[in-house]
Amino acid sequence: MTRYAETPRADVGVIGGSGLYQLVDGGTAVEVSTPYGRPSDPITVGHIDGRTVAFLPRHGADHRFPPHRINYRANLWALRMLGVRQLLAPCAVGSLTTALAPGALVLPDQMVDRTSGRAATYFEEGAVHTSFADPYCPTGRIIVAAAARNVGYEPVIGATMVVVEGPRFSTRAESQWYARQGWQLINMTGHPEAVLARELELCYTPIALVTDLDAGVDAAGAVNHAEVLRIFAANVERLREVLHQAVPALSHESDCACTRGHEDVPLPVTLP
Repeated sequence: MTRYAETPRADVGVIGGSGLYQLVDGGTAVEVSTPYGRPSDPITVGHIDGRTVAFLPRHGADHRFPPHRINYRANLWALRMLGVRQLLAPCAVGSLTTALAPGALVLPDQMVDRTSGRAATYFEEGAVHTSFADPYCPTGRIIVAAAARNVGYEPVIGATMVVVEGPRFSTRAESQWYARQGWQLINMTGHPEAVLARELELCYTPIALVTDLDAGVDAAGAVNHAEVLRIFAANVERLREVLHQAVPALSHESDCACTRGHEDVPLPVTLP
């Protein structure tokens, strides 16, 4: 096992979603052990325009982990151990409204958790209440929006993403109920990833690529996994371009509220 002192360091991390299994050419594959087990895959540390970045495929490079079996705690912990402070999180999402068609790039600002049974905290003892009113980094959202425009992508800024347990897709009735709440996007991996990032004082920015209209939106159709992967694959190069623009534009130092989720409570262990 590689010792942390000998591993390359990166202050920017990218967690790749369905269909995004590689970000940089070459790079160094780093095995990181954590108190929570192994992350989804070795982390690749490479460079984009002189900025060191750590890339981890959320589901594993062969997509072997379904949403409810991803070791979210190990993934976030491993990235933090490598020095990551800014985290971009591309993900495939369904749309709960015809206003957001497949291919749209959305930068959510709110989240609703409808998962169950997932390990969602690093604080197993004591009363630690992490501030999570605004779950995503506002600064990261601005930077990613600018990066998207630089490559000809006009992003939708602001949306509420409901995260469901999966791995099944929603019934029509569930989908219609979510839409009636005013939520625009549906996803299976956004929680607990975002709250774990906040506990580790990371700036976390989701980048949601719409791959389908959810079951209750289109009365004639229903989402299926093959279609999700097809749409993601059709857009993955543009998404990669957005990331290549955004990574070097992120600040080396951040003083936003993301880094102060539990100001008076130390992290459960000392991290480098």
